[in-house]
Amino acid sequence: MAAEEDAFVRRHPKSQRAYEAAKQSLIGGVPMPWMKRWAGPFPISIDQASGARFTDIDGNEFVDFCLGDTGSMTGHAVKEINAAIVQQLERGSTTMLPSQDATWVGDELTRRFGLPKWQFSISATDANRFVLRIARHITKRPKVLVHDWCYHGTVDETLVIADPEMRTISRHGAIGPQVHPSLTTRVVPFNDLENLEKQLSFGDVACMLIEPALTNIGIVLPEPGYLDGVRRLTRKHGVILIIDETHTICAGPGGATKLWNLEPDILVIGKTIGGGIPVAAYGVTQEIARQIAVPLDSHDADVSGLGGTLAGSVLAMAAVRATLTHALLPEQFDKTIALAERWTDGVDQAVRAKKLNWSVQRLGCRAEYWFTTAPRNGAEAAAGVDPDLETFMHLFALNRGILLTPFHNMALISPFHTAHDIDLHTAVFSEALDALHK
Repeated sequence: MAAEEDAFVRRHPKSQRAYEAAKQSLIGGVPMPWMKRWAGPFPISIDQASGARFTDIDGNEFVDFCLGDTGSMTGHAVKEINAAIVQQLERGSTTMLPSQDATWVGDELTRRFGLPKWQFSISATDANRFVLRIARHITKRPKVLVHDWCYHGTVDETLVIADPEMRTISRHGAIGPQVHPSLTTRVVPFNDLENLEKQLSFGDVACMLIEPALTNIGIVLPEPGYLDGVRRLTRKHGVILIIDETHTICAGPGGATKLWNLEPDILVIGKTIGGGIPVAAYGVTQEIARQIAVPLDSHDADVSGLGGTLAGSVLAMAAVRATLTHALLPEQFDKTIALAERWTDGVDQAVRAKKLNWSVQRLGCRAEYWFTTAPRNGAEAAAGVDPDLETFMHLFALNRGILLTPFHNMALISPFHTAHDIDLHTAVFSEALDALHK
């Protein structure tokens, strides 16, 4: 680690100076706290990004397997999306009035995901907040049910885990919860239908908010029949099922919902659909749309707790229309999923060659390796984390021109990645294992 840190400092003198300067006015020297999570003594400072690569201010070029933690899954600076954004900026960015692009986007989201009615927000976090409010309004129940070690943005009700007795507690690192999370949230392990039925039987759950596969604690896939069981039990207990596809859109053009024929009552999608412009959307069934139409048509709609002055702006709608026209298309997923399979195979072969008990998991064009056997729930995934080893693997890759997602050992593949990029990662990964075994 010391050798890798020394090499990092030598490669990034300008980034180090930029970081020292930033500490004068920015908390922690960064504009957003997550930017402190990168491997290395300081974060590198970006100069420009294009396609599947970016360059830092020291002139170092990187293959980007993070892609803004899904925000740039389309690739960086896609020319067709850029052109639409620039054209709309020249015609105005926000007026708090609808545009025809919004109607086109709503129709396209219905085609992709199956939900007939849509609204927009600035982020998936906001969209999740809004739909939790909708669920409580409709059911008149107070609580939300989520998976242990889930992630749905910075939503208070979801920054939770279960303790050994399956009681809801705050996730370590969550600051300033407004109330004890047991008052708002119930928690169940992923892939555990028995515990799910137990939690639903209390009769106080308005909605279950899930990712169809866990992603932010690492990729944890549903076991056969699990998601069917979730849908059956939520219907049995009159609980609204919300699927958050913000990360699992990696499964295909319609996310895991379309790929696995899921039937959510509400669906949330953010990040990717704006091609880099902040935007998210939530879709609902006809029945839910009917039940919220009256309060949202009233004089007091502006204090309903839904929406925002920049939500659904003409700029965001132009960006989403361009993105869904030119990106996230079936033929692009064919390419990116094949490359993700190549990434997975390369890592797996390197692990087997060293006879390690590590594993690698893939969901569509997203792949990840573990320092343990593949987990079946979030708690097992969390128990398999080795912070020091993870930091070493990330820093080793970064020093050789490869950026992985900082919160775990994940790679996301864009249409701009090539087989050479994948093979470069395999070679660097193998070299890191050689260094560890010396």
